[in-house]
Amino acid sequence: MDFRPFAAACLASALLAACSTVPQPLQGEFNQITPREAAELDSTGALVRWGGRIVQVEPKENRTCFEVISTRLNANGRPYWATDDTGGRFIVCRAGFYDPAVFEKNREVSFTGRIDGYENRRIGGYDYRFPHVAADVVYLWPIRERVNVVTRPAPWPWWGWW
Repeated sequence: MDFRPFAAACLASALLAACSTVPQPLQGEFNQITPREAAELDSTGALVRWGGRIVQVEPKENRTCFEVISTRLNANGRPYWATDDTGGRFIVCRAGFYDPAVFEKNREVSFTGRIDGYENRRIGGYDYRFPHVAADVVYLWPIRERVNVVTRPAPWPWWGWW
């Protein structure tokens, strides 16, 4: 019996799964509503998985609240910044202390939880309605490192004169 086709299929499946694996804490079925849509509609009680960049962190007596500018998530649940078009802003709170020195401004973060209400705040002079999420999971993503790839220039005339 020839196992090569079976082995090739297993290898291809493993490689595809490795490319788009959602971290265990972020897995599950969630409502596909954006924070902007949630602010326009009454979506209280909806289970969501949202992410974006931290605008500010507010440690309180027994919980920490995050103000986040939202963007869509890629296949593994990480915020994806292809354009400047965001999905709005939201506030998410979770029990415990999350250090603002670690969860600093502009860090990428993903959350899962339920929309438990709305809060009006001002952004500059604009009155903004924030969906408020009670978080089950706070997932801080590692900082993306930028790598500049330098290729060798084409030979002659760019090599210069000796």
